[in-house]
Amino acid sequence: MIAERLEKATPENWMFPPPEGWTFDQVKDLTLPFDWDLVDGAIVVRGRALPWHNKVRSSLEQHLGECLVEPFGVLGEQCVLIDEYNPPVPDVVVFNARGFDLLAAEYVPVEKAVLLVEVVSPGSRQDDRVRKPAMYAAAGVRYYWRVERGDDGMPEVHEFWLPVGKDAYIPAPLHPVHRGKLETEVPFPVAIDLANLLKF
Repeated sequence: MIAERLEKATPENWMFPPPEGWTFDQVKDLTLPFDWDLVDGAIVVRGRALPWHNKVRSSLEQHLGECLVEPFGVLGEQCVLIDEYNPPVPDVVVFNARGFDLLAAEYVPVEKAVLLVEVVSPGSRQDDRVRKPAMYAAAGVRYYWRVERGDDGMPEVHEFWLPVGKDAYIPAPLHPVHRGKLETEVPFPVAIDLANLLKF
């Protein structure tokens, strides 16, 4: 009975993971009345995002899509499988789309992820500034952007690179923080007026 109960996470048992933790396959079909993440095999409740966060996220996804060059693809709020106990859902994922089966895929394999973007919310500051970049870097994702809300309400993009052979990000050498305009050459040339991210 217990083995059967723990075969899949359900709305009734999600808070009682098996000793080794839930896996992606056990939780991928789980529907709960709140937003959540799987962190080290445990289902963790996360706060709902504010309209500012959602607008910046969707606009950034759109603008990156307009800048894309082959073989890259971009998806918003898509699961990236780090390992079976940690399938984070970054706000924006840029990945190598070569050989990616859009019809069959359940997630983006972390080895295909090239750039991961997190837009910081009041309830995600520690995750987006500390836990997630450490996890992404350890998994070998070359680039990470953290988008913060500036004092003037405008988005600010903190750009990080992963040096070859290292497992921790460093601030981008030339422009670690982009205010007003985001301009970078990696993973492909991007030029975005950050104020436009808030326009409808």
